[in-house]
Amino acid sequence: MTHPRLTPLAASLPATVPFVGPEAQERARGQAFIARLGANESAFGPSPRAIAAMQQAAGEVWMYGDPESHDLRTALAAHHGVSIDNIMVGEGIDGLLGLLVRLYIGAGDGAVTSDGAYPTFNYHVAGFGGVLHKVPYAGNHEDPAALVAKAHETGAKLVYIANPDNPMGSWHPGPVIADMAANLPAHCLLLLDEAYIDLAPDGTAPDIAVDTPNVIRLRTFSKGHGMAGARVGYAIGAADVIAGFHKVRNHFGLCRISQAGALAALQDSAWIDHVRTAIGTSRAAIGRIAAAHGLTALPSATNFVTIDCGRDGAFARAVLTALVADGIFVRMPFVAPQDRCIRVSCGTPDQIAAFGQSLPQALDRAKGG
Repeated sequence: MTHPRLTPLAASLPATVPFVGPEAQERARGQAFIARLGANESAFGPSPRAIAAMQQAAGEVWMYGDPESHDLRTALAAHHGVSIDNIMVGEGIDGLLGLLVRLYIGAGDGAVTSDGAYPTFNYHVAGFGGVLHKVPYAGNHEDPAALVAKAHETGAKLVYIANPDNPMGSWHPGPVIADMAANLPAHCLLLLDEAYIDLAPDGTAPDIAVDTPNVIRLRTFSKGHGMAGARVGYAIGAADVIAGFHKVRNHFGLCRISQAGALAALQDSAWIDHVRTAIGTSRAAIGRIAAAHGLTALPSATNFVTIDCGRDGAFARAVLTALVADGIFVRMPFVAPQDRCIRVSCGTPDQIAAFGQSLPQALDRAKGG
């Protein structure tokens, strides 16, 4: 029997996803997790004003969302002091990354990232036939100078960096990122993933003019605003770069509920302040738990803490496996030597207490195994 054939590129790709979701792990386990601390969602939830706006919008869900997301883009432009033409919204940073790779990467085109950095960018580059060039981390940080050098060496069209970084939680001061952008090849576009910027220390965001042609900044409502499930991300960039999205974007990709929730969340600055405080408290608690068991919590500018387990990747994976078996959903970096760590999302006091109760048993099992 004959059947439609995949393109040669699609046929060559593995059937994979960048992350295995906690729901899939729960189905495999046959029971729910006690503490969901692996996906860097906000356990503190969205603004009550955002919840109310989404509840009201649910009654209008029979209508398509505004394909221009006009009200949300207008509000974001005002928030950042730029023009609406400098803003594009989409289905989370992941969706925007896919569109950017589609716009700039064809078969054989080069893209640069850090080995072990957020893997969705890699997934999209492979999906469009690009060639991925990687540089190692410098300690626990992505290495801006090495990324720039690799872009010059390979003639890459795109360079990806997250600041603050996932999975290590580290960050560079804004001037370091601005210097990175200034030293890239003229033909190269910097994709600056700032998913965690709302939670980072002052001075982490670089001072880069919005009309700088080789930088596009990516932000989200998934982290500080607590709306990961609503899938709202946005890009900030030069108007002609932003205009490219209109060539390929899914015009009805953002539903009315998501648009309404994001608009209300943006207007509730007090809630973000509350979340920052709660995350700070949670980070400190995770650090104390790690230290109590001889582990090292790395400094974090995010809503998670990366914990150095002090041995190799095999040991850290054994710790993670034991935690998951005990109902504690956490994740870990995928690439050595960062895979000596596990990554624990900030959570409520009850969730962090459950992690603290499970960790010593997980360490004992890992040492015994």
